[in-house]
Amino acid sequence: MLAELGNGDKFLFDIGTGCAERLAAQKIPYDFINKIFFGHLHVDHMGDLPAVWLGGTVMNRLEPLRIWGPSGGTPEYGTKAAMEHMEAMYKWDVGTRSGVIDFRGGELQVTEFAFDGINEVIYDENGVVIRSIPAVHGLDGAVSFILEWNGLTFVYGSDTIPNKWYVEYAAGADVAVHECFLPPTLLVEKQGFTPAEALQVGTQGHTSPEQFGKVMSLVKPRLAIGYHFYNDFDTEPDVRRRVRKTYDGPLSLASDYMVWNVTRDDIRVRNSAIDEEIWPSPAQKEKIAPDVGDIAFSPFIISGVLAFPEIVGPIYDEVNKKYGTDHEPLFKGDAPAE
Repeated sequence: MLAELGNGDKFLFDIGTGCAERLAAQKIPYDFINKIFFGHLHVDHMGDLPAVWLGGTVMNRLEPLRIWGPSGGTPEYGTKAAMEHMEAMYKWDVGTRSGVIDFRGGELQVTEFAFDGINEVIYDENGVVIRSIPAVHGLDGAVSFILEWNGLTFVYGSDTIPNKWYVEYAAGADVAVHECFLPPTLLVEKQGFTPAEALQVGTQGHTSPEQFGKVMSLVKPRLAIGYHFYNDFDTEPDVRRRVRKTYDGPLSLASDYMVWNVTRDDIRVRNSAIDEEIWPSPAQKEKIAPDVGDIAFSPFIISGVLAFPEIVGPIYDEVNKKYGTDHEPLFKGDAPAE
């Protein structure tokens, strides 16, 4: 979920698979997509991090990517360990980019905070305060977030079953986001779960629509937002009906590209205009050309290069003439035939 504030700040809360293309469709410069908060480390909440991290470097992000996430019950389950392993996994990828493009956006800055902190401040910059509270999901190491700015409060539950911390610290929020999972009957019918699996996943690992409604009846936000279910023509009516068993207040059931415009006086719900076939937005500051340096390939690989100087040379000439540069290709001659 993307939170955009009137001061220009933008915050991503979780970034599951599919988020990268949806962010691109919003035409937001990648320099502004540089603050990500993880509620927990399930793949559906962090699966597109590599795409935004490394893909962002070729999409003109020049700012370091800043990440906040909870500790785990033991160090190896925490955000810091996860990011270290991710950097190790993509070492080859990083090595291929860092001498070719302005790679300042490839820097990761990771802040791990205690998962059991209760209403602890984990971010305080530019008039924006973000706090964390424990969540109950999977294992120790899941959290929810509370963002405060300009007299407004936004609460993002990430994944959690109903718990006392959310009810206490989300109370009276302007916008309260909490998972509202598919009911167990639909988990059986649509996803092929057994009844035992559906009950466990749908009520003990996630929050059913009826449970979601009960939570919101206690929190009483200006707007309750339910998310984390397949919002479709044949699921939404049943989910909404079940929520209304336990909650009769303002309600929005989230879907991709839905926007909530929040002021002190009003909350408007609409769908954003998107363009899924776009070029990235320009960099927000001047790029620094990398020092290409020596060819990084081994002699064995270099021996196989077909440089085609009669083709590549004119391409370089065209670009140099158009932009007033004097670049030369790395590979200047074909490998000798064997």
